[in-house]
Amino acid sequence: MDLRQVLATNLRRIRHEKGLSQEALAHEAGVDRAHVSKIERGLTQVGIEIIGKFVDVLGVEPAEFFRPPPKRTRRRQT
Repeated sequence: MDLRQVLATNLRRIRHEKGLSQEALAHEAGVDRAHVSKIERGLTQVGIEIIGKFVDVLGVEPAEFFRPPPKRTRRRQT
């Protein structure tokens, strides 16, 4: 998974955990909702300024956006 996709996955997860819609996040961060959508789909690069706005709105540390998601393990059926 590349860094853009890691950020996309984490942004979506954190936004959902905080109970915010894309529109609400966009409004609070001062960006367009379509831009948030593209970021969450990994379709666009994100500047440090935008990441900083998301950090402020979501109340998380910047590193939270770049942590790889936990690997899923499959249970063996016996």
